[in-house]
Amino acid sequence: MLVLLLGVVVSHWIAGTLRDRVALPLVQIALGAAIGLIGPFSVTLDPELFFVLFLPPLLFLDGWRVPTEDLSDNAGTVLSLAFGLVFFTVLGIGYPLHILVPEMPLPVCFALAAVVSPTDVVAAGAMVANVPVPRRMLRILQGEALFNDASGLVCLRLAVAATMTGAFHFWDALAELAWTAIGGVLIGAALTWAVSGAKTWVSSQLGEVTSTQIIISLLVPYGAYLIADGAGCSAVLAAVSAGMMMSRLEVRGITLPMTRLRRTTVWETLQFTLNGIIFLLLGEQLPNVLSHINASVAEDGHRSLAWLGGCIAVITVALALLRFVWVTAIIRLRRPGGGALRPRTNWRLVAAMSVAGVRGAVTLAGAMSLPLKGYDGAAFPARDVVIVMAAGVIVTSLVLANLALPRLLRGVTSPVEPDGTKAALEARIQATQAALAAVATAGAQRANPQTEFIAAAALVTGDYQRRLEHLSGHAEAAPKDDRGGMEHARQDERTLRLLALRAERAAVIGMARKRHISNDLARTLMRETDLAETYYLSPPETA
Repeated sequence: MLVLLLGVVVSHWIAGTLRDRVALPLVQIALGAAIGLIGPFSVTLDPELFFVLFLPPLLFLDGWRVPTEDLSDNAGTVLSLAFGLVFFTVLGIGYPLHILVPEMPLPVCFALAAVVSPTDVVAAGAMVANVPVPRRMLRILQGEALFNDASGLVCLRLAVAATMTGAFHFWDALAELAWTAIGGVLIGAALTWAVSGAKTWVSSQLGEVTSTQIIISLLVPYGAYLIADGAGCSAVLAAVSAGMMMSRLEVRGITLPMTRLRRTTVWETLQFTLNGIIFLLLGEQLPNVLSHINASVAEDGHRSLAWLGGCIAVITVALALLRFVWVTAIIRLRRPGGGALRPRTNWRLVAAMSVAGVRGAVTLAGAMSLPLKGYDGAAFPARDVVIVMAAGVIVTSLVLANLALPRLLRGVTSPVEPDGTKAALEARIQATQAALAAVATAGAQRANPQTEFIAAAALVTGDYQRRLEHLSGHAEAAPKDDRGGMEHARQDERTLRLLALRAERAAVIGMARKRHISNDLARTLMRETDLAETYYLSPPETA
């Protein structure tokens, strides 16, 4: 673990030295392979343990941070890619693969197709981190990768069952998919809601402890994942829906500002670490996978390693082509406002969408989760070949995206995106007005205010008035920093500023709950008030 943590840091330094010409996941895979080759640090990847340790927090955080408004606006496209494209890919890869590799039984071909059909949310996010991707395209990629693991894993389970029993029941498969999807979503959302209510009640009785709240937030995704898995539902969707419910609950402002700030820092560090470890582990597995493949190729009757590499290239290209066909069909079938079909298609964006659907460590873990033996005790057919093909598709898809995405998106004219500047400006104005009203109310409630209080109220009101004038006159204006001179501020001024900040936050929460602003914008504005309130609550510095 210490070597992996060091590897995360070193990989970022290497990527920075290369000036991001090579995407970070590729750097980490290469470094992981080097670690596995040069020292006794290689680990045996247990797929079940990998899923439990790494997937819940990362999926939870992605569901927490994905803008729900963008997700709902693109719900049709996201669900089509997450479910329809996965099934289309399984069929479109499975049958041709059996023709290309007749030695591999058809159910095993479908198992490989199911493994490589879902895109990876971690890999997709890392690949586009330094590429100017249109906002809508990025949200669709994120949404697709959040949900398609569930459909891919269901297809994998059915293909494995067909391989081991020789039977496939369509209606049973459809019922299983519906149960796993709906049950997973409900379990994740219900658990987050219940835990949030319980900890809010406990905090009201005993007071809020920041560290306790952070630990609870870390446990929630694991709880959702394990409960859903035990119930036979989609543990992946449970973790995602738990994060999405957390996003809705967060804007209610029921935790302390310091808790929100420290929790964000912890989660960002955890995401940074786990993302890096995933690709380092993927790289560590490659030498071990390749060391066993020579014997497997000969045993299963395949031609050569070069021929196997050609099959990997064919599968990667086929995956991109199937995505291209599916995305094109979605665009052609969409009728904005009930009118005619879209007259023009930006083929560069469609091509970018096709190569941006990269595969990641979840694909390798899915391939390695194939059983060693069937019910009859015989070895699972072509298991090592499936694993090496899955690993090859991961690396090839990452290389293809790294080479093609910058070129496809360079100078491309992005579709017009909704401008959130006006909404943010109006929200800041309303929050400022709420702060002014709170300060005025506090002054009116004092029968005989002291001179110091009047001076403090005048100072705070003047700052907010200047901010309001600034916002009203400049559409791009940022909120004024009101912290100047607080080292020597009187207690009355500190009290009034805290009162004003809490009024700002209450106004933001009200706008978010009424859907006047997005949850994304609400989180941004609440973070600003949290930072300021934390400053004012800190003890003044002494000489």
